[in-house]
Amino acid sequence: MRFHFDAKKSEQLRANPKRGIGFEEARELFAQPYFLDQRSDVPEQYRAIGWVQGQLYSVIFETREDEDGEYHHLVTLWKATKQEQELYEEHA
Repeated sequence: MRFHFDAKKSEQLRANPKRGIGFEEARELFAQPYFLDQRSDVPEQYRAIGWVQGQLYSVIFETREDEDGEYHHLVTLWKATKQEQELYEEHA
């Protein structure tokens, strides 16, 4: 699975105490079971809720394609809310 993201935005997310990680660390979420739902249709975005460094996070991403095939473009992330934690526990 390939990932693309804005490196500058990743640094900003990592520096924000409400986020605590960047996109580099967030890739860990996709290596284990996670909850997935669709966030919006235009552009087509998905929310994945799963574990990163021992804590539940939500990651918004878009599935895109280039000459090498499909990849995930990471848009933003945050520590999972109480509601998102419940969703994860119910479905993952």
